[in-house]
Amino acid sequence: MSSVKDTLREIADELPEGSSWDDVMYRIYVRQKIEAGITDAEAGDVLSHEDVFSKYREVTDK
Repeated sequence: MSSVKDTLREIADELPEGSSWDDVMYRIYVRQKIEAGITDAEAGDVLSHEDVFSKYREVTDK
């Protein structure tokens, strides 16, 4: 896995000219969420579709 600095450089290189700070922060946020999801999946910390639908039904039926 690349370092945070390397990742920031990649993000900066991919941004179009004239990008705002909000654009930068959004890209960083999305990248962090994706990496966290991959880490969870690799650790087996996932739910099946049926479990998600079941939990959703419990919440919406109240």
